[in-house]
Amino acid sequence: MKKRIVNVLQASIVAAALLAGCGGADETGAAATQAAQTAVQAEQTTTEAAEAPQTTAEVAQPADTAATVENLSGTVSTDGSTSMEKVIGLLSESFMEQYPDVEVTYNPTGSGSGVTAAKEGSADIGLASRDLKDDEKDGLTQTTIALDGIAIIVNPENSVEDLSVDQIARIYKGEVTNWSEVGGSDGEIVCIGREAGSGTRDGFETITDTKDSCKLSQELTSTGDVIQTVAGNPNAVGYASLAALNDTIKAVTVDGVAPTEATVLDGSYKIQRNFNIITNDSKELSPAAQAFFDFATGTDAAELISQGGAVPTAK
Repeated sequence: MKKRIVNVLQASIVAAALLAGCGGADETGAAATQAAQTAVQAEQTTTEAAEAPQTTAEVAQPADTAATVENLSGTVSTDGSTSMEKVIGLLSESFMEQYPDVEVTYNPTGSGSGVTAAKEGSADIGLASRDLKDDEKDGLTQTTIALDGIAIIVNPENSVEDLSVDQIARIYKGEVTNWSEVGGSDGEIVCIGREAGSGTRDGFETITDTKDSCKLSQELTSTGDVIQTVAGNPNAVGYASLAALNDTIKAVTVDGVAPTEATVLDGSYKIQRNFNIITNDSKELSPAAQAFFDFATGTDAAELISQGGAVPTAK
């Protein structure tokens, strides 16, 4: 700005000198000096007026942003699928590290209860390891954050390594009752399944076409219970989320394809379903809940979802 003022002053002095040569030096010189001062003052006013708003905007914007982050607080309640426990746990932990004044809670009640919680407003976000049914869609929105394989699990002592979708269906319908009928050792098959309303059960029965026809030895209320029961019985078979598998059980291949992130993503592993978060269309999320929703559905969550054993849809 100083350089511009000097330039204006120099131009005014030159003009004064030219005028002095043509007429009365005193009178003309005084007029020229006054003109120079007026030009300098006008230039200062114009420059300051142009620069002032820009400077104010540049300072105010970061201040507002910082205040928004610092003031994010409260509780975000989630409720639903037990299969999503590991994924939602990793997402919650990472989110709370970024926003220490926010607490994310998780109630492992099952997919059906998670949908109900979102519908009734008892939770900010419902969790469902299945898609919404037609009679649930009114007033609710599902957002898929991951794909998950449903593994067919047996006891590590079981010699069976592979089953077809048809064999799995016949086992659960009670048409095949001994492991020797599918290449295993002699032993009566014990079918373990999930309770009505479970997203894992819904996905399994839909893909194997066994709805309303499964003959279960035990009907359990969580993925963890299924894994524990199969781990303790050499003749048991069950189904569980790929995200929940551990070394206490063995996942068999299905039609020769192992349940992995790659085979779920490319569709070659046939028994799979969606991991969904459910929101109520008529209830606006709190700032904290909206921030968690944005985080869980964004690309920053992809690595955490993979760590949880599922296949992220946002990459």
